[in-house]
Amino acid sequence: MTDAVNAPPGVNPNESSVARVYDYLLGGKDNYEIDRRVAEEVSRVMPDIAETARVNRHLLTRICRFLAYHAGVRQYIDCGSGMPTAENVHQIVQRADPAAKVVYVDYDPVVASHGRALLDENEFTEYIQADFFDPPSILDHPTVDEHLDWNQPIAVLFLLALHHQTGDRELAGKVTKEFIDRLPSGSYVAISHLLDAHDGSEDAETVQSIIESVHNGSMKDISSRTRAEIKDLFHGLELIPSGPNRPAEVVPVIEWWPDGPLLDEPTIAQRIVAVGVARKP
Repeated sequence: MTDAVNAPPGVNPNESSVARVYDYLLGGKDNYEIDRRVAEEVSRVMPDIAETARVNRHLLTRICRFLAYHAGVRQYIDCGSGMPTAENVHQIVQRADPAAKVVYVDYDPVVASHGRALLDENEFTEYIQADFFDPPSILDHPTVDEHLDWNQPIAVLFLLALHHQTGDRELAGKVTKEFIDRLPSGSYVAISHLLDAHDGSEDAETVQSIIESVHNGSMKDISSRTRAEIKDLFHGLELIPSGPNRPAEVVPVIEWWPDGPLLDEPTIAQRIVAVGVARKP
């Protein structure tokens, strides 16, 4: 994959991919020079950007454990999943139930092809190439329709996904509403998103610098939202409490059911992404 000369048909090795940049930040090898360059450019603005990727990966683990072991969910759609790296959704939820079903979704043809190859022997896991900003490309996809039982709860994950969009500010909300409307009762939606602190703080300045760095590079633009705007993406669904004796609200990722007590002050990387998880009644 690092050889741009042998890039698969339909793939431009001179245009970066969100999934491949994320793969590089997590220490993976499925990326091109342009992806590494974009990651390094963003790292100059925020040296802790790789930690942000790791923090989100740890969040995914905690969310999947909750959904599989406590909520009893046995079906998942991971939107904008990226490369199927270690401790991905199917590995976590299939420990709770080996027959738990997962559909990974990514618009990058390299990622989708690579994912299908890696997961070929797992009969309960599928990988499709589709764009979650076009919900019917997923919701009406024959593989999704055949693989999942739409009469039983499904968890849809939008982790560090919805903020990779500019232009129509309302599009992310339209996307989540279309998914929510189609989901059966008892389903869950999880969203993590770049946070706009909206307070002139160091965190707010860092987020704005990241947005500008990405905009000036070759990767798809990103946007940030306030906590209230992120909550709006759930369209009134009941949020899960963010921890023991904590209110049900959108919080920085480090605060959502951490694995243990927080012994140190959160870093910028742990503060600039917020998360919420909600259930459809």
